[in-house]
Amino acid sequence: VQLVESGGGLVQPGGSLRLSCAASGFSFSTYYMTWVRRAPGKGLEWIGDIDSGGGSTNYADSKKGRFAISRDNAKNTLYLQMNSLKSEDTALYYCARRNANYDYAVDSWGQGTQVTVSS
Repeated sequence: VQLVESGGGLVQPGGSLRLSCAASGFSFSTYYMTWVRRAPGKGLEWIGDIDSGGGSTNYADSKKGRFAISRDNAKNTLYLQMNSLKSEDTALYYCARRNANYDYAVDSWGQGTQVTVSS
């Protein structure tokens, strides 16, 4: 299983960014996926999930309206679109796989991509 995030970087407040997560080594289209983040000095924060087909998403209340998760199963890629970014969105962003065999617990992680929101 390999998950490789990309697309992070420095963005100004109010800007947008789209993160990608390239999946390999497993049948991507059959797994729920999730995005989480870790801000400096803080614990992991769940952003949201997407089902295996991409037809259903679920977000943390604080992320609804600004963040959108999508996937392209033909490309084995997960996305996180982030809009109206704020300084408090500065964090290391991870994609992860949820395993239905383990009650949808996360069983694989990417290495993360850094997002810095600053003027």
